[in-house]
Amino acid sequence: MTGAADFASGKGHRDENFPVASRLVRAELRPTILAFYRFARAADDVADHATAGAAEKLAELDRMEAGLRGEAGVSGEGARLRSALQARNLTDRHALDLLEAFRRDVTKRRYADWAELMDYCRYSAAPVGRFVLDLHGEPPALWPMNDALCTALQVINHLQDCAKDYRELDRVYVPLDELGAHGLGVETLGDRQASPALRTVITGLARRTGTLLDQSRPFADRIADRRLALEVGVIQALAESLVHRLERRDPLSERVHHRPVEAAGLALRGGLGVALKRLGRMFGSRAPSLHGSQR
Repeated sequence: MTGAADFASGKGHRDENFPVASRLVRAELRPTILAFYRFARAADDVADHATAGAAEKLAELDRMEAGLRGEAGVSGEGARLRSALQARNLTDRHALDLLEAFRRDVTKRRYADWAELMDYCRYSAAPVGRFVLDLHGEPPALWPMNDALCTALQVINHLQDCAKDYRELDRVYVPLDELGAHGLGVETLGDRQASPALRTVITGLARRTGTLLDQSRPFADRIADRRLALEVGVIQALAESLVHRLERRDPLSERVHHRPVEAAGLALRGGLGVALKRLGRMFGSRAPSLHGSQR
C-alpha cells in the first residue's frame, strides 16, 4: 500500500452514528469540519484495515502526521487538513491527538479498566469536539463539558459495536475488570446473544456513560454560537436515547442504532429544547427593562 487511499473503507460522514457538519452548522465552517473529518476517517480506515500489518499501518499514520506538519509529498490527507487549518489560523493539536488514538488502535486491543478507557477517549473523542469549538471561537472553558459528551458518544459506539469489534478486529473496549468481576472472558462478546452476566456488565457501563451525559447536559446552553448550540442539543438527545436503549437491549442480538425516522424525531426534540431555553433567557433578560418602562 502506498497511501491512505489504499486503506479506504468507503465510509463517509453520512455513515456516522451522530451528525457531522450538519445543516445546523454555519455554511462557511462546514468545509473545514469536513476536512478534519476526512483526515480522521482516513486515519481510522488505516487503523482498522483488515489485512494490513501493524508496521504498515503505523508507517502510514506517520506519513499522515508528516503531511499535517508540513512535509511535502508524503500525505495528501495531511497536507489538505494542514491547508484547511492554516486558512482558519487553527492549531493542529487536535488532529495530532487523534493520530495518537489511531496508533493505540493498531497496537492495543484490550483495556484494563474504566480509567484506561477514559484515557483512550481523551485522544479518540475529545479532540473532535475541541476542534469544533475552536473553529467557532468558543472558549476552552467549555472543554470539560465537551469532553464528557464526546467521551459518552465514543463509549456508546463501543458498546453498540462490541460484538463486531471483537469478531472483526479482535478489539475489546469493554474493560477487562468489569468482565472479570462477573466471571467473563472476552470470548463472551462473540456469542449470538449476551448472557445475563454480560447484560449486567453492559447495563452498568451504559449507566456510567449516562453520568457523563449528566455532566454534558448544560453544554449546549453555554455555547455562544446559536447554530452550534442547536447541533450539540441534537447530539445530546440522540446520545441519551442510545444510553437508555443500551440499558434495556442486548447489542449482541438486538438493534440499538436509531432508525432514520427515530433519529429525526429525537433531533427535532433536542434542537427545539435548546431553542426554547435560549428564547426563554432572551425574553427573561428583557423583563426588567420592560417593567421599568411601565413605572
